[in-house]
Amino acid sequence: MELRKAVDTRAGRWLLAVIALSAVAMMPVILYAAPGGEQSLGQLFAASQIGVSLLLPVLGIMSVTSEWSQRTALATFTLVPERERVLTAKLLAGACLAALFVAAGITVGFLGRVAGAALGRSSGSWSLPLPLVGTMLLFAVVMVTLGTAFGMLFMNPPLAIVLYFLLPTLWTTLGEMVPGLRGPARWLDANRTLDTLTDPGVTAAEWARIGTSLAVWLLVPLAAETVRLVRREVR
Repeated sequence: MELRKAVDTRAGRWLLAVIALSAVAMMPVILYAAPGGEQSLGQLFAASQIGVSLLLPVLGIMSVTSEWSQRTALATFTLVPERERVLTAKLLAGACLAALFVAAGITVGFLGRVAGAALGRSSGSWSLPLPLVGTMLLFAVVMVTLGTAFGMLFMNPPLAIVLYFLLPTLWTTLGEMVPGLRGPARWLDANRTLDTLTDPGVTAAEWARIGTSLAVWLLVPLAAETVRLVRREVR
């Protein structure tokens, strides 16, 4: 049902279309801007996920805030009184859509590599490292779940979207500008730690930083807002 809700509205369909187009739009940029030796299938696949990763959080925000902005929460929670099940379904639906866009990115990257070979612009490898696919899949799932957490936190689509992009950017800026924050920012700046997921060779120290930043930005808000969602009065 939650997957169907993603395409039930015109805004939802347009959002999915824009996410898909963002993957395709990166191919000509890489083909004509990057050196031919760097245009491997893996690099093209990773490039296809740049725009996708920016927009997936918006998808997560819309999935959870739409119940309140479109006033469908009463019907949803009447049909399924266990609100934890509704939230779990939304998280699983978001993960499924993230996996779908990763699979689409592999296809787009392959077609981009074919086009690059036909145009004589690509000379990189045709291989696609499985660790890269795994980390990009994890990255996509994390991004859409982060959006869901922000949506639960504010329950207002415009506010959640603005603050999702504003707060992490502000923290990143402060971490770069304030010397005393540079050490903590290495562990608590999700923008910085999650960037390492685009590299298949993630080290144990980088995994530790990823886990720490996600505990702060994802797990704690998600747990707290799950409690609030379960207790919130529906009007």
